[in-house]
Amino acid sequence: MSKYFTTAETACQCGCGKSSMDEDFMRKMDAMREEAGFPFIVTSAVRCGAHNNSVSSTGFDGPHTTGQAIDIGVDRQQAFTFIELAVKYGMTGIGVKQHGDGRFIHVDDLHEGVRPTVWSY
Repeated sequence: MSKYFTTAETACQCGCGKSSMDEDFMRKMDAMREEAGFPFIVTSAVRCGAHNNSVSSTGFDGPHTTGQAIDIGVDRQQAFTFIELAVKYGMTGIGVKQHGDGRFIHVDDLHEGVRPTVWSY
């Protein structure tokens, strides 16, 4: 499925077994990882509707439920590089949390709704 990401690390964190990431999306993530030259630490990837509803304001059908979204734990210079690559590889949603503990960047390549867009947490 992916050169750099295992099914276990991209599976829903609630333990339900959902692990279906979109193949085209994962090809982009592999290309970004290859070009970046540093590891991408997955903090959240695909989510079942129930888990997404419990951890996100996007409810039962947010971006993570599509398999076309991932959160990567990254900060400082690597965050800058990651954002540059996200734009280069056609990510249409970029969410940035770069303060305090648990810094990460969300990326997705959805096309519905208000896309492209950038937001902060």
